[in-house]
Amino acid sequence: MYKTLNPANIPHSELHKLMLGAIAPRPIAFASTIDAEGRPNLSPFSFFNAFGVNPSTIIFSPSRRGRDNTTKDTFDNIKQVPEVVINAVTYSMVEQVSLASTEFPKGVNEFEKSGFTPLASEKVKPFRVMESPVQWECKVRQVIETGTGGGAANLVICEVLMVHVNENMLTSEGMIDTRKMDLVGRMGGDYYVRAHGNALFEVEKPLSKPAIGIDSLPFNLKNSPLLTGNELGRLGSVEQIPSETELNEARLNDDIRSILDNEIMTREAKMEKLHNLVRQKLAEGKKKEALILGFLI
Repeated sequence: MYKTLNPANIPHSELHKLMLGAIAPRPIAFASTIDAEGRPNLSPFSFFNAFGVNPSTIIFSPSRRGRDNTTKDTFDNIKQVPEVVINAVTYSMVEQVSLASTEFPKGVNEFEKSGFTPLASEKVKPFRVMESPVQWECKVRQVIETGTGGGAANLVICEVLMVHVNENMLTSEGMIDTRKMDLVGRMGGDYYVRAHGNALFEVEKPLSKPAIGIDSLPFNLKNSPLLTGNELGRLGSVEQIPSETELNEARLNDDIRSILDNEIMTREAKMEKLHNLVRQKLAEGKKKEALILGFLI
C-alpha cells in the first residue's frame, strides 16, 4: 500500500519535510559569498549537485523561506556580487557547518561565528574555507527564480573557475580517494549520513560493457525466495550467459555433484542449496561462478 499525495493539496511545509526525508542523502554546498560592501557570508545548502563539465556546472538553491517568504543572505549577496565558493563538507567540520546555518543578523561574519578560517580565493572575491578539503571557485552564470512564494527555489547556476584540492585526499594517481574524504550528506530532520567505513560499498558500473540482464536469468533464479533484488542485479550484470562447457565443468565439482546427484533431496531442496552457494559466491565477489551455479538446475 502507498500513501498517495497531491502536492497541490498539502501544506508546503509537509511537502518540504517529505522531500528532505525521501530525496536523500544530499551533498552539502557550503557556500561562501560576499556582499557589495565586502562583508562575507557562509551558509550550507543541501539542494545542490554537479551537472556537467563542459562547461563545468554546479547548481545550488538558496530557496525562499517558507515561513515568511524572505530571501537568504547568500541569495541577496549573489545578486550583488555574482560569485561563490562551494566548499565540501566532511565529518570533522559538520558541527561547525551546522552552526553556520544559524540565521544570524545580516552582516554578521559566519566565518567568525562558526570558527572557520577564511582563505583568499584566486579568481573570485568570496573567501574559501581552509578546513574544507575541496573548494570550488565559481562565477554565477544565471539565477532562475522558480517562483515568488515561500519555499520557491532559486537555482544558482555556477561555472567553476578554479578548484583547490587538499593533496592528502588524493590517491597515488591524483584522483579523489573516497575513503579519505569522509564526506557527509543531509537526510531529513536533524539527520546526516557519513560516507565512511562500512557505509561505503562499491557497485561496478556496466556502462558500455554488455550485460545479460535479469530477464535472461533462469526462472528459478528470478523467483528465488533467497536472492535479493541487489543480488539478482549483480547476476544480471555478468557479460555472458554460461556456456555448456562451463556448466559441464561445474557439474564435475565434487560439492556440486553431491547436491545434484543426491537422490533423497527434492528439486526444491537442491535449488535452495545451490542458491545459498550463489549467495556465497556473490559475497566473495565471484559473479560469474555464482551465475554458473544458478544455471545448473
